[in-house]
This record gives sequence, structure tokens and C-alpha cells, in this order.
Amino acid sequence: MVERRVEVIHLGVIDYQQCLDMMKELQQKRMNDQIVDTLLLLEHPEIVTVGPRARNDGIAPPEGYANQPVDRGGGLTWHGPGQIVAYPIFKWNLEGENSVATIIELIEAWIIAALKKCGIHSQRDSRMQGVWVKGYKISSIGLSFLRWTSRHGFTINIDTPQGRVEGLAGCGLNAETTTCLNRLGHAIERQEVIQALLETMEVNVSRSPE
Repeated sequence: MVERRVEVIHLGVIDYQQCLDMMKELQQKRMNDQIVDTLLLLEHPEIVTVGPRARNDGIAPPEGYANQPVDRGGGLTWHGPGQIVAYPIFKWNLEGENSVATIIELIEAWIIAALKKCGIHSQRDSRMQGVWVKGYKISSIGLSFLRWTSRHGFTINIDTPQGRVEGLAGCGLNAETTTCLNRLGHAIERQEVIQALLETMEVNVSRSPE
């Protein structure tokens, strides 16, 4: 098997702009093979990032949400307490990693496998990329690439403040479509999900057949 070596960095709670600057620096280093693939795990203070799809469609966050434009794919994404944020600074060069769509599917499968390990059934949904539970979106995915090296990543909503993530609409989805696992009846700790992500990473995004 050809395997991806990944360094995992736990950042705790970190300001979005500070983390964005870090991602850009790490992306450049990864492109130049100065570092191995790197996974950042963290949480942001509350902010809504506004991707190009939302800007092109004229969709803005509701009043009362701090927001920032970003260059990753997708529309509006809420960040804040009770959410796992994962940023894979990966050079996607293993066998089969030959399109953005395929890479998104690999990440979706990784999240689905991790949640299954936690006893939670989840799936894809034709309405939008990401991962869904009981018809609600609980995980958003949005990446930006340079020379097939990614930054940005995905979120998993564990126990977010009441009404915040549910208050966002955009990119063809109504408000209340996105929620968190806790409000769907899954009282799970974030560390359990993080551990499951780490345990399922190797099979799902860190190896390919020789």
C-alpha cells in the first residue's frame, strides 16, 4: 500500500483570520515538500464564512452574524462553539485522487465512517455536498486548491448554540436545513468524534493501492 503520512495539530479555539494565515503558510510549505500532509483540528469563535457561490448568488448572512469572505468552494458556513473544524493541508497525489469531486467524496466517506464508529448513521444527500443525518446537514465541506494541495476543509456540528447554525440559508437550502448532532438526539462528546476521525483517516484518505 502507498500511504500518506499525516501530522495532526490540535489548535484548540483559534481566531479565523489567524488560522487562515497559518493555512496559507502551511499550504505553501506542503507544495514545496517542506512539510508532510498536515491536519489541523480546532474550533473558531463565532463567524460565518462567505464562499464565492454565496457571493455570486447575492446571499449574505443574517444580521447579527460576524462574517468574512473566503476563497474556498461553497456558500455560507457557520463556525463557532460546539463544532469540530478540520483543515487537511494535503497534497492529493495518491492513486484515484484525480479530481476535486473525487476528493470531496473521499472526505464525505471519511466523515461517514467516523460517525458510524460513534454509532451514528449518516449519508450523502443530492441537495449539496457534505454529510447528512436524518435529512439534516451536520457537516459542510469546502476546499481551496493550489497545485492539488488543499486548504480549508470541513466542519461537523456537535452541539452548537440553539438557532445559530439553523438560522443560515443559502445555495438552494432553506434555513433550518443545517443543524447539530445533539439536536438530532445524539448526545456525543466532540473528543469521541475527533478520535473516530483519527482512527478512520488512514483507511479513507491516507492510503491507495500500489
